[in-house]
Amino acid sequence: MPDPTESSTIDAWIDAKWEEIVKEIGTLVAIPSQEDLEHAAEGMPFGPGPKKALDAGLDLCSRLGMHAENHEGYIGTADYPGRDDSKKICQIAHLDTVPCGPGWSRDPHSMLRREGYLIGRGTLDDKGPFVIGLYAMRYWHEQGVSFPYTMRMILGSNEETTLRDVEYYHEHFEEPTFLFTPDAEFPVCYGEKGIYQGVFTSAEIHDGRILEWKAGEAFNAIPTDASIVIAADLDELPAAERMSFEAVGDDRVRISAKGKGGHASLPDGTINAIGLIVDYLLEHNLVSSDERRFLDLQKALIDDWSGAGVGVATSDDLFGPLTIIGGMAWLEAGKLHQSVDSRYPTSMSRAGFEEILGGVAERYGASYATDNDTEPFHIDPNGEEIQRLIRVYNEVTGEDRKPFTIGGGTYAREFKNAAAFGPEMPWRKDPEWVGPMHGDDEGISEDLLKCALKIYILAIKELMEISYE
Repeated sequence: MPDPTESSTIDAWIDAKWEEIVKEIGTLVAIPSQEDLEHAAEGMPFGPGPKKALDAGLDLCSRLGMHAENHEGYIGTADYPGRDDSKKICQIAHLDTVPCGPGWSRDPHSMLRREGYLIGRGTLDDKGPFVIGLYAMRYWHEQGVSFPYTMRMILGSNEETTLRDVEYYHEHFEEPTFLFTPDAEFPVCYGEKGIYQGVFTSAEIHDGRILEWKAGEAFNAIPTDASIVIAADLDELPAAERMSFEAVGDDRVRISAKGKGGHASLPDGTINAIGLIVDYLLEHNLVSSDERRFLDLQKALIDDWSGAGVGVATSDDLFGPLTIIGGMAWLEAGKLHQSVDSRYPTSMSRAGFEEILGGVAERYGASYATDNDTEPFHIDPNGEEIQRLIRVYNEVTGEDRKPFTIGGGTYAREFKNAAAFGPEMPWRKDPEWVGPMHGDDEGISEDLLKCALKIYILAIKELMEISYE
């Protein structure tokens, strides 16, 4: 059990700092930091938003007394030096975010504090956890503790897309001695499914009725909202649940769908807005024969996130079952496109996806191509780091949970000795008005963040007690 005096001291410190912490989270949320390659330039390779957020994060690090550096806009580092600076216990968090869809109930970049929750893009993924992780380091600095190893925060700015920030880190820095990322779930994750993405593309559409289509915000997010413009008479379209209709010109109608979005790795309980539109168009025969063939393919993909509909369902003992979703759909140059995002166990591979999904595409008169692939990752769950982290979590919470694997992709998989460590506790139920990461009205409980901060403070101490040769 934690020392009662130490535990009380940490609790009092967190309470004294809390308003300051919330303010710092709000400052970062106020910065739109989605990737914007059209406006990328020297010093801001991912666009002005990620650059501004990175600068703000490094400014906070400096104000907390850390040695902070911006590395050409790709990534940042901030250190509290230890007695042996050649060994580093690191955290890595990211300040870029996914785009914000049209379904938000309010401005996603003006943080709302409501009934013990913080609502805004990045409060959960990953600006809020970044601030919490920093203050966990700051606690020990304020106590004047001299640790054997350096405490480092790595500030990412390209986690949501291509991870070029981590590529830069590996090109210029040595591997951390151990690293955890506050960008997943508690108690502690020691492995992550593979992440595979690709795109189905139709043959050229002739005499199509779909006039405009650009649905979804990212490959790795199940869309809450989607819309499409088709050639139709508004008065002839029947009403349907979760659907709305608007005339946008002579014999042109915009059909909009309201689903229930979420992260691609957690499809259970979601309702894909693209799937709602596909079902409506097929049910009411509102597409041409060429379009119907491709929409039948979309339906096979979207209706069953186990992968059975497109022949890729599989499972293993380490990671459990594969999941697959369709996050984006669009019309371009006379062809329809549908993205694929799968979180897969060791029983599937890139070659397997290409063979199976390529065959599915052929049956529907379409083509298929891989976009990217990252293989499954795991470290030893019985290793000293994982065992210390799980012990800290259980001692602070009074629970008895075990290490686990996830379908989400975090920075941990990019390092040799790393784990994903909170802050989410998905078994805690939030109010309906609190959205998930990557979803509308993204939010996180202040009590959860406070608990995570205490866990991180104690975890740093535990990791620093490990003898690294």
